[in-house]
Amino acid sequence: MASSTSPAVGRALDVLLYLATRSGPVAGAAIVRDLGLPRSSVYHLLEVLIERGFVVHLPEDRSYGLGIAAFEIGSAYLRHEALEIRARPILKRLVAEAGETAHLGILHGAETLYLLKEQPTVTRVPVTLVTDVGVRLPAHLTANGRSILAHLPAAQVRALFPDKAAFIDRTGAGPASLPELRRVLAAERAQGFAEEDGLITPGLQSVAACAFDHLGRPTAAFSVTRRPDRPGMTREELVRAVRDAARQLTRSMSGRAPADWFSTP
Repeated sequence: MASSTSPAVGRALDVLLYLATRSGPVAGAAIVRDLGLPRSSVYHLLEVLIERGFVVHLPEDRSYGLGIAAFEIGSAYLRHEALEIRARPILKRLVAEAGETAHLGILHGAETLYLLKEQPTVTRVPVTLVTDVGVRLPAHLTANGRSILAHLPAAQVRALFPDKAAFIDRTGAGPASLPELRRVLAAERAQGFAEEDGLITPGLQSVAACAFDHLGRPTAAFSVTRRPDRPGMTREELVRAVRDAARQLTRSMSGRAPADWFSTP
């Protein structure tokens, strides 16, 4: 219910919370009906929220979904200690097992934001990375980011990558359009992990898997980076390691993954 002291603010929050509980964008008429608010008030609030980036309008579907600003607020919350406290020991075990550098990352708009970085105590093969805590990289190019994007509704991905200008190119390779990105995400979701080979730094390869929150939403991802010309663990072993780390974090957060997601190879 809206606040009696500031009804406009309360109603705006009601709209945002309503959209946050939907599996994807919804029609304006459904918002009016389900919240029991005046039609004119709802559409005025939607206009303001769209202007501020908290809501995105999809005119072809006549529907509304959460915008990039809402993702940024969620990302800011996730950067608080709760997630990092849960993830850090899991990340340390992942690095000890893999013998490679690993990260925990989240989505920040259309970028991957790295929250944690862990390196092996003894570096078998020196690896120079552009990634560090607080660094942001294009999510469509990173295994970390794509492992999360693969589990977002199609309309949310479309809102994050509205045109070709959103597809930043670092090394001359990688998805360059929304249809191409969707094909990559569908393939990576089907195989159960994301993989990036030379899209951020030539000669380096990463694999990643994401964890899920209590509503089944992709929350954060673990990734491991290595030099494929001098491998330690096999690719299959690395995939199993990052998926197991994602499973542990999901359980730690009382999360809910897609049915049988972590029981598949």
